[in-house]
Amino acid sequence: MSIPKTYNPRETEDKWYSYWLDKKFFRSVPDDREPYTIVIPPPNVTGVLHMGHMLNNTIQDVLIRRARMQGKNACWVPGTDHASIATEAKVVAMLKEKGIEKKDVSREEFLDYAYEWKDKYGGIILKQLEKLGASCDWDRTRFTMEEDLSEAVIDTFIHLYKKGWIYRGIRMVNWDPKGKTAVSDEEVIRKEVNQKLYYVRYEVKDLAAESKTYLTIATTRPETIMADTAICINPNDPRFSHLKGKSVFIPLINREIPVIEDEYVDMEFGTGCLKVTPAHDLNDYELGVKHKLQVIDILSDDGTLNENAQILVGEDRFVARKMISKMLEEAGSLEKVEDYKSQIGFSERTDAAIEPKLSMQWFCKMSEMSEPALNYVLNGEVKLIPEKFINTYKHWMENVKDWCISRQLWWGQRIPAWYNLKGEWVVARTREEAIHEFKTQFPESDSNEIRQDDDVVDTWFSSWLWPISVFDGFKDPDNEDINYYYPTNDLVTAPEILFFWVARMIMAGHEFRGKAPFKNVYLTGIVRDKQGRKMSKSLGNSPDPIDLIERYGADGVRVGMLLCSPAGNDLMFDESYCEQGRNFANKIWNAFRLVKGWEVDENLTNTNQQAISWFDSAFNQAFAEIEENYRQYRLSDSLMGIYKLVWDDFCAWYLEMIKPVYQQPIDPETYRVTIEYFERILKLLHPFMPFLTEELWHDDLFTERQELDCCIVAPYPVAGKVNAALLSDIDTVKQVVSEIRNVRNAKQISPKEALPLSIRVNSSINYEEYLSIIFKLANISTSEFVKEPVPGANTFMAGKDEFFISLENNIDVDSEKERLEKEIDYLNGFLRSVEAKLSNERFVQNAKEDVVENERRKKEDALSKLAILKAGLKSLQ
Repeated sequence: MSIPKTYNPRETEDKWYSYWLDKKFFRSVPDDREPYTIVIPPPNVTGVLHMGHMLNNTIQDVLIRRARMQGKNACWVPGTDHASIATEAKVVAMLKEKGIEKKDVSREEFLDYAYEWKDKYGGIILKQLEKLGASCDWDRTRFTMEEDLSEAVIDTFIHLYKKGWIYRGIRMVNWDPKGKTAVSDEEVIRKEVNQKLYYVRYEVKDLAAESKTYLTIATTRPETIMADTAICINPNDPRFSHLKGKSVFIPLINREIPVIEDEYVDMEFGTGCLKVTPAHDLNDYELGVKHKLQVIDILSDDGTLNENAQILVGEDRFVARKMISKMLEEAGSLEKVEDYKSQIGFSERTDAAIEPKLSMQWFCKMSEMSEPALNYVLNGEVKLIPEKFINTYKHWMENVKDWCISRQLWWGQRIPAWYNLKGEWVVARTREEAIHEFKTQFPESDSNEIRQDDDVVDTWFSSWLWPISVFDGFKDPDNEDINYYYPTNDLVTAPEILFFWVARMIMAGHEFRGKAPFKNVYLTGIVRDKQGRKMSKSLGNSPDPIDLIERYGADGVRVGMLLCSPAGNDLMFDESYCEQGRNFANKIWNAFRLVKGWEVDENLTNTNQQAISWFDSAFNQAFAEIEENYRQYRLSDSLMGIYKLVWDDFCAWYLEMIKPVYQQPIDPETYRVTIEYFERILKLLHPFMPFLTEELWHDDLFTERQELDCCIVAPYPVAGKVNAALLSDIDTVKQVVSEIRNVRNAKQISPKEALPLSIRVNSSINYEEYLSIIFKLANISTSEFVKEPVPGANTFMAGKDEFFISLENNIDVDSEKERLEKEIDYLNGFLRSVEAKLSNERFVQNAKEDVVENERRKKEDALSKLAILKAGLKSLQ
């Protein structure tokens, strides 16, 4: 059967993924092996695969596949997050398409629609991960809203409430007018936007003055002047000393408000005065509390003006801004308008501009839980990779604010708080338990007329339990799975959720299991385009991952992603990397075709021992470096090490060294060892390129495989001995071959024309052992060892040794002299720079001994090469 010239991933990917599933290679149950566990950062059920998911899950799959081959009990737990805000928005949009408003259905009906939507669309992203090759234990797939996980959330809420760590109160929160819910600080995206700065005139109340006087205030939000309850000046500002104790009138509504003093006011911003709107700005709220100011909320939950505004009731806040600007101008109360840039918060989920809003919400105290979570990282029990994130984590944990955990939504775990007609409340799991609590805590109240809180908890309040709840650690705290798999090993996630997911998981792990939930946190970078822009649908610069897989194969895309993704640094993605990954797959395929096409003659003896021994050492040296990079989570460097080993050492050199003459057979010993090396390479490649390696693994080139003898569970390579002297010798031999090829190119001599070679040895290398390789790869006709330079020959150096190729009439003496003179000039300059260092007493005294010794070796090498080059030049005179 003829072998296709190029690898076709479409013919292999579905076949092998189905085979792995059928043979349950991804399945994990507790046994006596060492566990290796990863829990997936659960993607939103609303999500489809994007480039960030591709990077994150490729890294996880590389780690899990390697651990599986190392003989560990590898368990990768998949699942999805219910994503309260995002999913509710999807369901509301779906209902609108059907002509149904959310307000017109009951909570139970809405949840039925939500589950219908989730069942239809919620599993798309997990099926897409299969296309990538993700070897998750799909039998363990969890969902944050499933019954057991929801019960864990409720139990956690009750536990923390009883400890006094959850409380209810009115606080300033980030309000999403589109989602009509509070969101946490971490779900607010700050963006610089172009705005206007409005200079508004407030009339100063002064009965003694003959004419009206005005105070000008600069504001970006004139639509909130109706909520002003004071004007604030800095007591140290001499410009406004005459206003102390005065009051002013708000334009348009003519309400009187006091002038207060506080050093908080920035005398350099705007006009140096500040309007104080406690209901609609966090800093103003704190000023209001300090000065006991009235709080007037003029905005409804949807961002429209309410009755407290007195004017423009029902208008959207941004429409009202334009209208009020015009009204102020007509009233003579608008002095001027300037262009202005400032940072505005937007909801991560709905992209609506965030509105600071005073609201009754549930909060979780963070101070008690943050300290142990910080210590886990500072003492190294949890390693952040790269370490540059430790200081960022430390700063956040030391300045953590209480977490607003309530959301004004229906999709999510409902807060287990119950209220009576008087507004008194208890926290209980069920209505029956709540009635019992009311009778105990409020015996005088009617406990029959109670209602449950309408809000749900923040989505992150369920996902912070993820590493425990996926193993039913709340439902059954001493079950076999949680005792075996927890704590997990590696978490792979994005830096932007370091605080509101990673940190909180560590808090929960400490509180509920007494252990951090993982040992290492690998923080990936952001996937950007080649212009450095973050990939997004709005910019149209993000390719469809499934389309990339269709064009380049899953292995090609995986390699392309990881070739350019150093840990913690942003990935500048270019589709050409996927093309490079596909080309790499084809390179491996062509190496397979080459070896597969060889005939074996059992009567031949092995003449390739040096090449065989060299590649064994080259593999072991590369393997040690690859494994060290794995240990430091430099997966991109590990892959590059494999890439160079395969492309350069195996394909470009080893196979060429041992390849039989065209249409001639190969000896059985070289053939056997080469296949063994190929198998080693496939094992090393498998975590990165699972489909191609599995396809080749089962070819009869290697051996007849049993049903479960698959690359996915093949024993991972182990470290071997490195012959450093042999590696050094062959490096020199490779240099010799390359230089001879350069001579051919420069002189336009055909590769088929054999050339004579003379060698003047100044090193300890025994070239007799390597002549067969040089003869074969460089097409040398004869060789001789000489004591002196060969007059008129082309000369080059490899290490300390000098090589001569006599081209008879082909040599251009003048060109050769010019080349040698340039090399001599270069070496003289290099020598001067080295001697300058060595003559510097401060350098010699202060530099490390090995650094100084290295400079001395450079000097010796330069002097030796100069002597050889000068001798070669002299021979041409």
